[in-house]
Amino acid sequence: MPWREMDIVSKRLEFVLLALQPGANVRELCRREQISPKTAYKWIGRYQAGGHQSASLEDQSRRPLHCDQRTPAAVEAQVIDLRRRHPSWGGRKIARRLQDLGGEQLAPSTVTSILHRHGLISAQASEQAAPVQRFEHARPNDMWQMDFKGTFNTVAGACYPLTVLDDHSRFNLALAANAETGVARVQPQLQAVFERYGMPARINADNGPPWGAPTGLGHNLTKLAIWLIRLGIVLSHSRPRRPQTNGKIERFHRTLDTEVIATRLWADHAQVQRHFDRWRSVYNLQRPHEALQMQTPVQRYRPSSLRFPTTLPPITYGSADTVVQVTEHGVARLGRCKVVLSQALKGLPVAFRPRHDQDGIFDVYFCHQQVARLDLRSLPVDT
Repeated sequence: MPWREMDIVSKRLEFVLLALQPGANVRELCRREQISPKTAYKWIGRYQAGGHQSASLEDQSRRPLHCDQRTPAAVEAQVIDLRRRHPSWGGRKIARRLQDLGGEQLAPSTVTSILHRHGLISAQASEQAAPVQRFEHARPNDMWQMDFKGTFNTVAGACYPLTVLDDHSRFNLALAANAETGVARVQPQLQAVFERYGMPARINADNGPPWGAPTGLGHNLTKLAIWLIRLGIVLSHSRPRRPQTNGKIERFHRTLDTEVIATRLWADHAQVQRHFDRWRSVYNLQRPHEALQMQTPVQRYRPSSLRFPTTLPPITYGSADTVVQVTEHGVARLGRCKVVLSQALKGLPVAFRPRHDQDGIFDVYFCHQQVARLDLRSLPVDT
């Protein structure tokens, strides 16, 4: 199933910003976007010649607005316009966005004063604005966070937004308005993301389906989780009842809810998706992010060099491993002892790997991922 397309200018802008990143492989980006290098360099040239304005990527050029002498009233009008179009943006975001657009360079405090003067910011919002300590991975694609935003209703039925976020850059890789959460729906959408942006080293998801639910030491693997592991991706899960371990995507969901979902009543999933696509472009390409020192996510993101393979790689294990096939009931046996894994592993090989620091204990691996542990000293033996 193809990924839903962004509007053409947003798609061109995302491509150009990624292509202009230091060390970017333009030809690889062209391959993923299925465009010619000639077309790519035309867009890049027009963007640079047009003063790095998105209007330069329109099919018909537009003369950019410019005024040599700006009056205070005109500056305030720009601030008020940005605030009304983006009600959750504060002084820092608006000041940075004005600067990115080539407008007046205002101090964030000046913008905040304008918002207060026009009654566009409340005292409660000011009190809630406080710096927080953040952790992030060192490079783009070291880890992606993946989850479903909380369900909301449309006239046509419940909507389950699928979201994928790069941990380092906060770049939103996927935002899909789904009517269901099954593997048949989610896997093609993730494949389209991998084909466009490459693959991450690791994905962190919550504990529910379709990615799996941790039980005991190992994981109750689903078909989707097995597919991700076979691609070479390390799959990790948030701690049960601890949503803060996937904190960046939880924060992203709050912003999505405030700026899009809660703003109207929805007719159907197609209408939701149209608004998602427009907002995603603003979030990735325009909206300054305070956790990124007021950069936009696209300024911090780089597509992954890990290509999505045309076929799944073979499953291989080390010479010291004991390799067995999982039964139709999801069981793997080592001699007369067994460990229950997942029925989704039916017919696939897993490896029992002895721990050198503890006699009688084996770690059970599927591909690179540990999925269980077997303790021969305490496990009941079948007779």
